[in-house]
Amino acid sequence: MASLLLCRFNSVSEVTSMIREVFMPALSSTMTEGKIVSWVKAPGDRVEKGETVVIVESDKADMDVESFHEGILAAIVVEAGGTAPVGEAIALLAETEAEVETAKQQAAAKSGTAGGDSAPNPEAAAPVAVVEAPAPAAQNGASSGRSGRVVISPRARKLAKDLKVDLTSLQGSGPHGRIVAQDVELAAGKNPTVTGPVATPLAAVVPPVSVAPAAAPMTPAAAPAAPTPSAAPLGQVVPFNTLQQAVIRNMVASLAVPTFHVGYTITTDSLDALYKQIKSKGVTMTALLAKAVAVTLQKHPLLNAGFTDQGVQYHSGINIAVAVAMEGGGLITPVLKNADQYDIYSLSRTWADLVARSRSKQLQPDEYTSGTFTLSNLGMFGVDRFDAILPPGQGSILAIGASRPTVVATPEGLMGVKRQMQVNITCDHRVIYGADAAAFLKDLANVIENNPQSLTL
Repeated sequence: MASLLLCRFNSVSEVTSMIREVFMPALSSTMTEGKIVSWVKAPGDRVEKGETVVIVESDKADMDVESFHEGILAAIVVEAGGTAPVGEAIALLAETEAEVETAKQQAAAKSGTAGGDSAPNPEAAAPVAVVEAPAPAAQNGASSGRSGRVVISPRARKLAKDLKVDLTSLQGSGPHGRIVAQDVELAAGKNPTVTGPVATPLAAVVPPVSVAPAAAPMTPAAAPAAPTPSAAPLGQVVPFNTLQQAVIRNMVASLAVPTFHVGYTITTDSLDALYKQIKSKGVTMTALLAKAVAVTLQKHPLLNAGFTDQGVQYHSGINIAVAVAMEGGGLITPVLKNADQYDIYSLSRTWADLVARSRSKQLQPDEYTSGTFTLSNLGMFGVDRFDAILPPGQGSILAIGASRPTVVATPEGLMGVKRQMQVNITCDHRVIYGADAAAFLKDLANVIENNPQSLTL
């Protein structure tokens, strides 16, 4: 949860009038602007302290934003679908009913400059209601991380009343687990209609993949989906979305870091055999690789460190970030925190949950910004080798290529076939030197080639 930044100021017409501007909050350190996904409260609704008022799309996640104060939501300046810079007013909160009209006049004056590019239609601006969900409904993966609340579209609420459907018994199929009209109609035994006033604009903000069945992310190795160029009309300029803009800022910042690359060939026969044995228990190759890296980093803390102006920042935990491509462009790096301390089965379950929530943009900022070492795996696409760009604030990133059958010479002087993969590490040369990276890769290869069973302990 994030909280709205509210500022008290005196009305121009009345000194005692207290109207608060609701500002676009900064939900992450790199966020410069945010997009309004939906307003949970509508103009005229009373807002309690700590109550969710609006859902904002930051650079890589959608966040429920709470109010610091109580009052009346007098006017919305930036409607759903609109964007605003961090610190700009997106709504006005009045303290009393008498101040609502004054706030509306101020909002009208602001609307010409704040969120002017959104131009939402009346349906897109339709508010959504919030009810407290019972414990079973909280298990809906799409609505996890929202303090037990399930969002309901106005049409769904009206239909539920007309059809006498208990909303607390439903799990929403709309974006972010929202209950839409079709859910209510299905529960009432009716054929669902195709359209709904809230589902359409929300789907325009969040790709349809975000509401896919939870079983899909159980194969995270195939999570990065190849882009579909045909989705964008040829000859047109498609603006960057907030996720792509965040990636651009990070990559430009990385250009200021002096880096070097070291490659290594690792034989994966033993790791592949282990994976086949435990795959049926829900273990993923991503988790195995993350665990292998984390165990190796215990012996090489410098590779888990980062540069600061004051010196080398040694981290207290080994947090493995893994790059995942997102539908619609951009990437996100869910973080397996303290990966060296968990067994491979727990780590695999955690990874499946992180990928599922990253698809529906439900990760909290700490779940994708706290990495101390990053993995980037393009081997699933058949890529032999590549160099990864160092993420800001980290000292190392490991690029993993495909594991392929390769003809090699055996110690006995014979020819044999072994599965091998190429890995390339990119390091910050201000902190890490070539010998440090080489020693790390040698020990990583030793774990994967000679002792993969240790990853299950």
